[in-house]
Amino acid sequence: MERKLSAILAADVVGYSALMERDEAGTFERLRAGRKELFEPEIARHHGQIFKLMGDGM
Repeated sequence: MERKLSAILAADVVGYSALMERDEAGTFERLRAGRKELFEPEIARHHGQIFKLMGDGM
């Protein structure tokens, strides 16, 4: 069995519920854009993958 190095990132958005209550579509879009701009390039640079996204978790 081949072993692989793994890293797990858990992040939480402070005030997520209040932000979603005020502007659900805008909040979702800003979170998505931030993930695409900040996280995804670094994950790709290290040949990684996003396994699961849940709510305000990254």
